[in-house]
Amino acid sequence: MHLAGIDFSAAAPDVAYALIGTTLRIDGVGGLIIETEAYEADDPASHSFNGPTLRNAAMFGEPGRAYVYRTYGLHWCLNFVCGPAGHGAAVLIRAILPERGVDTMRDRRGLQEAHLLCAGPGRLCQALAVHGGMNGLPLDAPPFELLMADQLHPIGSGARIGISKAVAVPWRFGLAGSSYLSRPLR
Repeated sequence: MHLAGIDFSAAAPDVAYALIGTTLRIDGVGGLIIETEAYEADDPASHSFNGPTLRNAAMFGEPGRAYVYRTYGLHWCLNFVCGPAGHGAAVLIRAILPERGVDTMRDRRGLQEAHLLCAGPGRLCQALAVHGGMNGLPLDAPPFELLMADQLHPIGSGARIGISKAVAVPWRFGLAGSSYLSRPLR
């Protein structure tokens, strides 16, 4: 599946890299994707590593769909399924640069600091009102809107965050130098 100029049937690291600079909107609220993390089926840090479960079933579905899950029982996380259907790969959307609907994001998050609105997967999902009912939905239909990057962006990479396995794998990608990342790239 191709969407916003990205081949979602490609490997997760390739999709994660290509997503930087793409615009994500949910019900019209969103901004530029500036931080992602890739997770492949053979990656011990991936939810799909031990095969399909009720929780990760969307990861084994068609590419170009949402995989939404709760972390620590508190925060929703938004991922984009990629690779061939049945493969079990996804890209975690870690941060966006808030551009459209910023006042709505501020109301949802209860804070004013723009650089903290969507810096981190839990914050991003709260600001964009992502919920479990979006799990498995196609990214090329409402409430999702993905728009192709209108320019090339400097992209950095580094180790992923908040995992205990395969921590050194450099599959975290971000807009180089952005103060809106969840954490600086090293």
